[in-house]
Amino acid sequence: MTTETLEFQAEARQLLQLMVHSIYSNKEIFLRELISNASDALDKRRLAALTDESLRAEDPHVAIEADKEARTLTVRDNGIGMSRDDVVGLIGTIAKSGTAEALRKLRENKESAELIGQFGVGFYSVFMVADKVTLHTRKAGEAAGVRWESDGDGTYTIEAADDVPEGTSVTVHLRPADEEDALHDFADEWKIREIVKRYSDFISFPIRMGDDTLNSMKALWARPRSEVKDEEYREFYQHISHDWTEPLDIIQMRAEGTFEYEALLFIPARAPHDLFQRDARHGIQLYVRRVFILDDSRDLLPGYLRFVKGVVDAADLSLNISREILQQDRHIQLIRRRLTKKILSTIKDLMRKDSDKYRTFWREFGPAVKEGLLDGADDQKAILDIASFASTVGDEPTSLADYVARMKEGQDKIYFMTGESRAQVVNSPHMEAFKAKEYEVLLLTDPVDEIWVEAVREYEGKEFQSVARGAVDLPSEEEPSEEKSGAYAAVLTWLNETLDEVQDVRLTTRLTSSPACLVSDADGLTPTLEKMYRAMGQEVPPVKRILELNPEHPLVSGMKSAYEQRAADPDLAETAELLYGTALLAEGGDLADPARFARLLADRLSRTV
Repeated sequence: MTTETLEFQAEARQLLQLMVHSIYSNKEIFLRELISNASDALDKRRLAALTDESLRAEDPHVAIEADKEARTLTVRDNGIGMSRDDVVGLIGTIAKSGTAEALRKLRENKESAELIGQFGVGFYSVFMVADKVTLHTRKAGEAAGVRWESDGDGTYTIEAADDVPEGTSVTVHLRPADEEDALHDFADEWKIREIVKRYSDFISFPIRMGDDTLNSMKALWARPRSEVKDEEYREFYQHISHDWTEPLDIIQMRAEGTFEYEALLFIPARAPHDLFQRDARHGIQLYVRRVFILDDSRDLLPGYLRFVKGVVDAADLSLNISREILQQDRHIQLIRRRLTKKILSTIKDLMRKDSDKYRTFWREFGPAVKEGLLDGADDQKAILDIASFASTVGDEPTSLADYVARMKEGQDKIYFMTGESRAQVVNSPHMEAFKAKEYEVLLLTDPVDEIWVEAVREYEGKEFQSVARGAVDLPSEEEPSEEKSGAYAAVLTWLNETLDEVQDVRLTTRLTSSPACLVSDADGLTPTLEKMYRAMGQEVPPVKRILELNPEHPLVSGMKSAYEQRAADPDLAETAELLYGTALLAEGGDLADPARFARLLADRLSRTV
């Protein structure tokens, strides 16, 4: 057969240029694509040999040869190989006429699923780094070989070739290295080893360069757990996580049927330094048929599980044409749901069977996991089941199930209080009645607690109730008597008129030893949440709160008597200001004018000396 020179169609030239210059974000991807094509060819030959023993390959492998002087890189396999028609049909995928539709989809950033995984698509990535590409191939079981060559500019040649071994070899004539253009020296042995280790380490066939095998072929996720040593898991975890501590737990999964994937996940023992940074890396690496695709997959797990490390290897996925971005399809969502469910159930098992490991986990990752309570109802129940919280009962955090089991007879709410620290919450005036009546209160001091309690209303039919919002509603608690309320009506009205900072002033049975406290309206913002919004740059109007008074406290009853005797005394207004200020300070709030408060307090103290 004579040499034929064929010309790409105009649309195909445009598509080739778009692929080379726009689709792939990293030029070293070309070697991954060539090795993946070689591995596919070896797989196809292995399958063909099941029905035709004569097609069985001796020592199936991928070989890489680099010549720094000639500036060539060759990737060779002894796989199924190609006939002339195969070369035209596969490598010529984009050399066919009628590519206008594919070109339009790519320009519009739409998926072109019919091109995914075809030999020609990944093959053409070599022109990111090549001046010329030469391919020799012979189909297993056939006598004739084929030579194909192109510089990627507009034409390619194809001819018969003698003495071509079965399989395929691709020789890339490399362009000069240009570090500014991220064009590395791909004839450098060190660079080749690095790329193979990164993208193709778990290809199931040996990848050789000279006498060295470059890949480990140890895809631990594909082996039964009983066949893998703990040390192998530990080394693999350290390799993918760069964390030199041992993981808390290992999760291995396999899904078979119409959609197949394998997963090997690790729950770390300590939080990474960037866990709460906006650009924090997610821990899941994505492989497709053992070929590395993504290092930071954000589609396979919800953000609140971003700390989980591991690998997901799918038999097939709808990737975009460069295999770099996942399309949103039902397979991705299915993997996400199953992985999430398995991780949460594993944590629940830790909670039941290994309290030490669970406490370590929750201490390191609890605040991140609680972010999931904001994402809707899908995972809320499962997250609440594995959550634990500091409490006024005992020194160790408690689960919600244990809290509910300890609830007093007649109690129908789960009481909690948010704040910046345990000491601040425990010593808050809002807690006095609950302490006196021995009602357990959850102490929520993580910043995320301020937000999720707004989104989650109940657990096991028990409503969450803040002890610092709305009216006191303790079982068997009596409201202030009508007689007492009537006796205080005048001074309460006066305080409402005097204190511009408050929404309302009322009596309460919430307090036992403090004279006053500030509470938020049932639907109002808490002070901490107000601060958080402002810290994020959001404009929040000042929130007026309710001043509640303890009628049994001498200061409050004394102020009532003083008002009845000398309502016009200007000192009374200063007393009201001091009363409001002490209530604000008692909950850890900030005074609007600390200097004025200090002067008023000093003046009052000087009168008692």
